[in-house]
Amino acid sequence: MSKQTEKGGFWSTPLASSAIKTDEVKLPEMLMGYLIGPFGALLSSGIFTSFLNKYFTDVLLLDTGFLSALQLVSTLLIVAANLIVGQLIERTKCLAGKARPWVLLSALTLSVASLLMFVVPFQNEMAKMVWIAIAYNLYYAVAYPIYNTANSTLVPVSTRNSQQRGSLASFTNIAGLGVMGVGSMIFPILVSNVMGNSQPMWFLVMLAIAIFSALTIFLQYKFTRERVTEESMTSGNAQENAAPPLGQQLKAVASEKWWWITILFYMDFQWAGAMKNGSMSYFCQWVIDATPLGGDWGVAQTLLSVMGAIPMAVAALFVVPLANKFGKRNLCFAGMVLGVVGGVIAGMGGSNIVPVAIGVALKCLGSSPACYLILAMLADVIDHIEFKNGIRTDGLTMSIYSSLMVASTPIMNAVFMAMLGSGYDAAATAQSTAVQVTIGISYIWVETIAFAVDALLVLFFTVEKNLPAEQAAIAERKKQE
Repeated sequence: MSKQTEKGGFWSTPLASSAIKTDEVKLPEMLMGYLIGPFGALLSSGIFTSFLNKYFTDVLLLDTGFLSALQLVSTLLIVAANLIVGQLIERTKCLAGKARPWVLLSALTLSVASLLMFVVPFQNEMAKMVWIAIAYNLYYAVAYPIYNTANSTLVPVSTRNSQQRGSLASFTNIAGLGVMGVGSMIFPILVSNVMGNSQPMWFLVMLAIAIFSALTIFLQYKFTRERVTEESMTSGNAQENAAPPLGQQLKAVASEKWWWITILFYMDFQWAGAMKNGSMSYFCQWVIDATPLGGDWGVAQTLLSVMGAIPMAVAALFVVPLANKFGKRNLCFAGMVLGVVGGVIAGMGGSNIVPVAIGVALKCLGSSPACYLILAMLADVIDHIEFKNGIRTDGLTMSIYSSLMVASTPIMNAVFMAMLGSGYDAAATAQSTAVQVTIGISYIWVETIAFAVDALLVLFFTVEKNLPAEQAAIAERKKQE
């Protein structure tokens, strides 16, 4: 442990010390550290998921070919950045923990980077593309990996209590779903009725969001605590305090079947959802018949978002208790099956908003167990790997988790842009049948098929069965050491 850690230094000052003093996870920690903090931090990302493509094509008038190439190439940088940040977190040793210092840094980096794509001081097409390429990667390949990997790591290091981790994971994912709701419910009306294609208006709105993000990220830092990390810090065991070599971590996770099942489940789930979210505004503008809503596609998108948000909000009250009773595996399986049913109903609805809305509601209800429990599932697997191998793999696992999350938006947006191709015309009053079919497949059927695959995958997730005994063995081993 460094001298700064032993003496306290900056991390023991009132500004940097944690406001959480209890050994048990209490409501203030849940609300401030795992709901309000992540909500503010991820708000810009939720808006980007639904509207960044539309801002690029309709406000900046950028070429779809350039956007597709940019987002695909950037994915390599995004994945590399997440892996690097994961190892930096694993090697961070201070009184604040190993993830929380990076959360604090994000109050500056994430808020500033989220604003740069809305400055664009050039009118020249080439200069504009260069600026966007740089700004895009500063956000997605630098600032966002720092925050998201650290934020994801907080759940497994917060406590060893599996039920409390389930609650924290649920709060974190409620925050993520909340920002998606803002991006798909409130923002469409702002775009269609206030912001339009005015770049100055986009800048002012994103400036306000950036300030809000900085404040809430600081609150998250203050109202979190890494109890599992503290176990190693107070044990005095030099080997335990040292970060395991990357090769050892890779061997530990790569040899664990439940780790692969959970990661593949999440990748399929997240990437299909990114395709749906990225194509939603296009679906509402060009496919849905918004005549019953006054012909306003923004109102149509808000309606579909509300129909998806209500069942997920209700499910938030029941997912953790049901998971504690029936198990995460069984609940996620039932949810995926319900999601497939909802997807089929929405797909058969065509341009009729009523069956589409009903199907979307069922699909979102079915997705809620996976949304709320995925971090808890990964935390269970990390404990199992520690039981088998004697090392923690939080940093590596959460950097891969974060890579999949962050890369999902640019990859699937690039795929969607490529699918639209030259057939899409932002200035048109209507799109061709081929473009409408492409948008419908992207918004409804990609995720529906993914849910069917995930239902089969989660049947093999049985790590919960022996987890209490394994956690007891870990505790006993630490006492002996």
